[in-house]
Amino acid sequence: MNLDSFLKFFVPKDHSFFPLFEKGAQNLVKASELLKSMMATTDQSEHERIHREIKEVEHIGDEITNTTYIQLNKSFITPFDREDIHELTANIDDVVDSINGISRRMLLYKPKKMVPVYSELAANIYEAAREIESAIHCLKDPVANKDQIMLACNKVKDIEHKADEQYFDGVQQLFEKEEDTKELLKNNKILEILERCVDEEEDVTDTLKAILIKMA
Repeated sequence: MNLDSFLKFFVPKDHSFFPLFEKGAQNLVKASELLKSMMATTDQSEHERIHREIKEVEHIGDEITNTTYIQLNKSFITPFDREDIHELTANIDDVVDSINGISRRMLLYKPKKMVPVYSELAANIYEAAREIESAIHCLKDPVANKDQIMLACNKVKDIEHKADEQYFDGVQQLFEKEEDTKELLKNNKILEILERCVDEEEDVTDTLKAILIKMA
């Protein structure tokens, strides 16, 4: 057992990293909620307003990430492996960045119509974000809360599988029904990054599972 592994048992439960993890998860939920709202309307002015809000949330996420990295560099004792703290923080930030990227593409491409699967995938992104928030809330005591964390992680895995099916169905419908080549390319790209966003949320839960294995 290395020194960090030995000393981690003496770290107070209210360690400064945990509020940062929770803030990051809450910020992710906020971004995904805004994305869901964007995909539920065809109003271009609403898209522009929501994108501005998502951009602000993304900036908050960057600040949380930066603060976490500064804290990581200052801390001698961490609640779990430094690499896992870095990866968990980076993975959450990646999802928020992707949500910002999706909303920016919506403004850039201005699709003539909203493909129904947009809102379905956005709802999955939001649902997975809520599960991530639940799992991270339990991270203060990962051993005692192992079952709850694993349940949330498995739900995200199920959501990712559902999103895969929705994505492929959406692409199939798009290529069968869309005759405008420009619109086809626009919508196909938006679908692609929506689906990838759910994949990135599963990456967050993979890191959480790795933490549980090491803490067992």
